[in-house]
Amino acid sequence: MNINGSIALVTGAHGGIGRAFVAQLLTQGAAKVYVTARDRASLAELIEGGDPRLVPLVLDVTNADQVAQAAIAAPDVTLLINNAGYAAFQGAIAAPTLDDARREMEVNYFGPLALTRAFQPVLQAAGGGAIVNLLSMAALVSLPVMGTYSASKAAFLSVTRSIRAELAAQGTIVVGVLAVQTASAIGNRLPEPRMTPDEVVIDTLATIEAGKSEEIAAGSLTQGAYQAFSADPIAFQAKMSTRLPKPA
Repeated sequence: MNINGSIALVTGAHGGIGRAFVAQLLTQGAAKVYVTARDRASLAELIEGGDPRLVPLVLDVTNADQVAQAAIAAPDVTLLINNAGYAAFQGAIAAPTLDDARREMEVNYFGPLALTRAFQPVLQAAGGGAIVNLLSMAALVSLPVMGTYSASKAAFLSVTRSIRAELAAQGTIVVGVLAVQTASAIGNRLPEPRMTPDEVVIDTLATIEAGKSEEIAAGSLTQGAYQAFSADPIAFQAKMSTRLPKPA
């Protein structure tokens, strides 16, 4: 699939990795980019340059009506980028309630699943297109410091693989992006070193252009972590399990 001439929709487009996706899509010749966020005001800086290819949409991926409306408002999408995410940085037991765990599942799993279901016929009509799901190495390895976030990303990884299998017949590429700490609202709360959002985005768009429907370890830091995990997953998990939530 060519990025040049594509029509993309990016969730959580106002900052971090989402904003980097928008910039790279424009640089690589995307014909249109629907930029979405829960609050239209958060998109103001992104669209202030007046690029006519940017189309702002209000979209909370946990709002069923807004998800349905997005598919109606953007009927020409060829590339769906499920980037929006939420992390409470709570331990599964240390968290005072289950509220944040439920929100993580809504934003990180049910939301992008609902959006993918809504856009499946749109992509089919476009000849297949592509879907990008922003995962995390936390989908493979549990981090107790953000235990329920890890669970939501593991669920997202699992359903990404199911979606890939189900949509293969209509020719849709499904890329799952594994990434470690990246300069973003979530990644900035994790220890250095950090990747730049561009590292993640460039590797992801290259995978789409290569026509590969698979999971990728995006960025050099992620590639190093993935190699360590693959070599000895038990030892890698043991190391990550030392990152415990701080007592309240």
